[in-house]
Amino acid sequence: MMTVFDHIGELRKRIIIILVVLVIGMIIGLWFADPVYNYLITQEPVKGMKLNAFSLWDGIGMYMKFALVIALIFALPVTAYQLWAFVKPALGVKEQKAALLFVPFVLFMFLVGLAFSYYVVFPMAFNFTTDVAKHLNLVETYGVIQYFSFLFNIVIPISLLFELPIVIMFLTKLRILNPARLKKMRKLAYFILIIVGIVVTPPDFISDSLVAVPLILLYEISVILSSVVYRKQLRADQAWEEEYGT
Repeated sequence: MMTVFDHIGELRKRIIIILVVLVIGMIIGLWFADPVYNYLITQEPVKGMKLNAFSLWDGIGMYMKFALVIALIFALPVTAYQLWAFVKPALGVKEQKAALLFVPFVLFMFLVGLAFSYYVVFPMAFNFTTDVAKHLNLVETYGVIQYFSFLFNIVIPISLLFELPIVIMFLTKLRILNPARLKKMRKLAYFILIIVGIVVTPPDFISDSLVAVPLILLYEISVILSSVVYRKQLRADQAWEEEYGT
């Protein structure tokens, strides 16, 4: 049996692997920053807009932001695998295989969240802010760092929230969560998700709903998936008791 210090050492090893992958991902991200940047500036709503540098560091800062976002794409599935490897000794053989299946979906859900936040949420937020500027007769002069900071501050949190079903299924598999507990937390979860929807979108009901409703649906999907996992656990427990006794 592993001691507390053994667990700490194992966790330290997993964290180091994740950090190494993150650094490698950032190096790869610097390589892909140019094509990604060139693609984004040809898309609405920034297409045809002149972006400015207000500091000598703005160009470097822009590259680093892109590198970090691209690095997340590599680091997220690795992080999920390392988490699985860390808790693997506490799982049965069937549970190990089932939990491992969650790893590929971590990247898939992140990419789905990235697409939703970029193509749906971000244009709404951008158009609202520019409409306000025009209403106030302000001269629209945007810096490259300010623009992409605004973009990433919206798309990254929403993309990470799309991992909610995977996280809840994994925690259910570990018996930390169950459907009953999730249902009791429903009001609090709804409140938090609605706040997120309000924060990242313009202050109007339609925009808030377009973000909050999908996030709430994600939570309900998570509850359903948790129920599926939990029922399988109950059947497995019942089969074990019938075979070996209580």
